[in-house]
Amino acid sequence: MKLYWAPHSRSRTALWLLEEAGRPYQRELIDIRKGQQASPAFRAINPMMKVPALTDGEAMVAESAAICAYVADAVPEAGLAPAIGDPLRGRYLQWLAFAAGPIEAAYTQKFTTFEIDPMTAGWASFERVIEVLIRALAPGPWMLGDRFSAADVAVGSALDFGLNVVGIVEPHPVLRAYVERCIDRPAWKRAAEIDATG
Repeated sequence: MKLYWAPHSRSRTALWLLEEAGRPYQRELIDIRKGQQASPAFRAINPMMKVPALTDGEAMVAESAAICAYVADAVPEAGLAPAIGDPLRGRYLQWLAFAAGPIEAAYTQKFTTFEIDPMTAGWASFERVIEVLIRALAPGPWMLGDRFSAADVAVGSALDFGLNVVGIVEPHPVLRAYVERCIDRPAWKRAAEIDATG
């Protein structure tokens, strides 16, 4: 597997997931500050010209949540995804999509302070997204209860960004404790070191 990435970007989610998976992988730096994401070679992998992206033989995957799902299924021995047929698979997929959908949209709403009727917004509202996360995580310790999964990589990365990087998420005790559990994982620490050193 090869990860196309850039430091201090959404690539950290994919880095963390790959470190959790424990399978060797390559990294190829895409210097987004110099416009390398617009090269024809990279656009063939991700037409959106965004990092991260992943190749695995002939397979090409972009979008952090999709990379999480792909790698978790490709490395089943890591135990990062409930198998097809496992009742937890539904909630697992829901939380993967929740990180890329409602959380991202809610953050954008909060950053830009635009108002929209919660009945028409797919994410409802910033407040509802946070409320749903608090309720889901209150039983702890992970999104699927006792089982850590790629969904925690996606949601944990998003909450760390909201709490610790940009500070738009209030440090509710449930959310703070969850992010602390995430950042205490050895794979998180390895990914953070890679991200920091480039």
